[in-house]
Order: sequence, then C-alpha cells, then structure tokens
Amino acid sequence: LKSEEIISTIGDYEALVVRSQTQVSARVIEAGGKLQVIARAGVGVDNIDVEEATRRGIVVVNAPTGNTISAAEHTIALMLSLARNIPQANAILRSGVWRRSDFMGTEVRNKTLGIIGLGNIGSEVARRARGLEMKLIAYDPFISVDYAHNLQVELVSLEQLLRESDFITFHLPLTASTKALIGAKELANHQQ
Repeated sequence: LKSEEIISTIGDYEALVVRSQTQVSARVIEAGGKLQVIARAGVGVDNIDVEEATRRGIVVVNAPTGNTISAAEHTIALMLSLARNIPQANAILRSGVWRRSDFMGTEVRNKTLGIIGLGNIGSEVARRARGLEMKLIAYDPFISVDYAHNLQVELVSLEQLLRESDFITFHLPLTASTKALIGAKELANHQQ
C-alpha cells in the first residue's frame, strides 16, 4: 500500500500489519491516532519509523523467525549456484551451445565461508554449510564465543573475515550502524 492509502484509512484502527515494501513513516503513524501496535510480517523493522512510534507509545514488533529456514536455504542455494557457474551455464545452454569446460566452477568443500551476522539466519546458514564441509568463520560483535563454538564457527574480526573468506554472506538487520558496514574499500580486502 502507498502511504496516502494508509493515511486515509488508518485513523480508526488500533493495529497495523505490514510487509517489507510498505513504508510506515512519521506521517502514517501520526494519522493512526488510535494505533497501539505496528507489526512487520517478516524480519527487520527498517521500513517503520520506530523512533516516532516509540515517541507516541506505539509498540513495534516483527516476526524474526518466520522465514529463517527459507532465507538460510536460499543463501546456500545462491552460493552453490555462483560457485558452480549455474546462471552462466544456463544462459549458454539456452542459446543452444554447451561448453562444459567453461562452467566447471569450484567445489565449496574445504572452502571458507565468512558469515557476517550470526543471528537466527546466519546460524542456520552455518548449520547447513557445515554439512557441506566448509570452514566457518563469522563476525558478530553481539554473539558470545561459546555460542559460536557450539555452532563450530570461529569468531573473527571483520577484517580477518574479509581477508580469509572464499564466500561471504551477510545477515544483519539494516540499521544506521550496519548500512555502510561493507563498501568498496572493505571488499578490496577480500581475497579473489
């Protein structure tokens, strides 16, 4: 829904449930005079003005585990797809050509997977990657060494992760401190 649509109808409601594409701005929150709760049907709340909601005493909630397994499986699928050059091979095959030697790719076994963010999704990615016999390292300043150890993951600095990883996966909420965490400068340190 567009903000204008929500603003025109939200005044009589006590709750608002949105998905990721719906922006809940200060204007929307102001129009919801009876709002008591704003819920995000999914992970994260980056599309909701949490500061404004909090200022008005409105509770903001999300469903952080709703798509955890799907997101982790999708991450592994994308990594394997890139490692084995599946998108490129598919495009060439559809054009009627097949050059197997051009698309051998690489095995992920014994490769290092760097996981940035070892929360719900990052932890599930680690569990699946362990089954692929990958070496697992992670950067997450909020996770204990014991938690990482139980996942058979080594906690390292962001710099070390970028230097040592063959593959990198990113699983952090979008916040002011994570928005520009990785850029061209940081990726220049990633091994090729």
